Amino acid sequence: MALLIKNGRIITAADDFVGDILCDGEVITRIAPHIEAVPGAEVIDAAGKYVFPGFIDPHVHIYLPFMGTYAKDTYASASRAALVGGTTTLIEMCCPARNDEPLESFELWLSKTAESACDYTFHMGVSRFDALSESQLREIVSRGIASFKIFLAYKGAFGINDDELFGILKLAKQLGVIVTAHCENETLVSQLQARLLGEGKTGPEWQDASRPPRVEAEGVQHLMSFADITGAHVYCVHTSCREALEAVQAGRLRGVQAWVESVIPHFVLDKSYTAKPDFEGSKYVMSPPLRDANQHDSLWAGLRSRLISTVGTDHAPFDFVGQKDMGRENFTLIPNGIPSVEDRVNILYTHGVCRGRIDLNTFVDAASTQAARLFGLYPRKGTIREGSDADLVIYDPNYRGKLSVKTQQMAVDYNAFEGWEIEGRPTLVTVRGQVQVRDSKFVGQLGHGQLLTREPSHF
Repeated sequence: MALLIKNGRIITAADDFVGDILCDGEVITRIAPHIEAVPGAEVIDAAGKYVFPGFIDPHVHIYLPFMGTYAKDTYASASRAALVGGTTTLIEMCCPARNDEPLESFELWLSKTAESACDYTFHMGVSRFDALSESQLREIVSRGIASFKIFLAYKGAFGINDDELFGILKLAKQLGVIVTAHCENETLVSQLQARLLGEGKTGPEWQDASRPPRVEAEGVQHLMSFADITGAHVYCVHTSCREALEAVQAGRLRGVQAWVESVIPHFVLDKSYTAKPDFEGSKYVMSPPLRDANQHDSLWAGLRSRLISTVGTDHAPFDFVGQKDMGRENFTLIPNGIPSVEDRVNILYTHGVCRGRIDLNTFVDAASTQAARLFGLYPRKGTIREGSDADLVIYDPNYRGKLSVKTQQMAVDYNAFEGWEIEGRPTLVTVRGQVQVRDSKFVGQLGHGQLLTREPSHF
């Protein structure tokens, strides 16, 4: 059935105008100041509201074995949560352990997606590099996965050594694959953790001290050196601090093709949250950790200048009871992650656009368009134009409400932003022309989501 959205203020990364959008089947077929309704079309009046392209979260964990447990979301719960929050495409990190075979792991992650209500794709994690894994990675790329994920931390689990780093980046350059990277110096992390635990500093409030900004910056510098030598294109995930941004900028000045992602918790939360009493601080343990509040200005400035290309979540939902509390006696055993796939867009709009830190075009660029461009989805996704997928978000800027675990779709027993006020929310969301959210409630079809295959473009 055709869908006609009328009178909305249409916002893309570059445009801002009032008009109508006609969708027929899965794609946008016409955009104009005025479009007459075609027979049988559903007509939606978006007067007084924004119309955004569907938002893309470039960094989520849905199926995730970690610290002897598993993240709580399924694709059913995570996709509902994403859609209610305006996100229509998820890019999940496929994270095999060091002893796992890449192809087998890719199939495992893929097997978890059947109930997804939104579209999805993957960054393929590479936790070791040898002849077998190289062959299988080539096969995975041929099947439409055009990005890798590496860890310069978590040695023994996901982390790689320097020989492997060089080989992966060399292969990525050859195949035209962008490499997303978790950047921390593992040796410094392990030494600092041991020192703190030896001093009896076992609580979640010590997470930042175990992974200070310099540790992250050194990891970024390391990646930049290898990218410089190999020519590979790299993307620094969940960048949290000024020092790491400066390291990326230094690499760029040398000609390194590097992009930056930050994630919504690092823009609005700070390390004081990890000091909440009664072990509540464990809810806020992530890596890199939450920083001093004075780091926020650097991230917002980086976003305004486009040094930061994307804002994701690093969504990793672990229950407070039964999972986070595994680390009551040792903060290094707390499963890392702050669930936020449902709240990213609303928090970025409220604390970015409404506070005058970013404009609407930057908001769309960071939360949708740049992810589509970098990861081979543009212009199918990430914009509003004729021929693009009809992934659309009608957004009510006049809504006022509060975030709460009681109303969320995420399958986790807390909300990191409990009680926070938001100024605006999606009222209607479509995925390839199908209405999945109406009146801010999920009304869609589980299983509607599709795997998005991508051609390599980072040669």
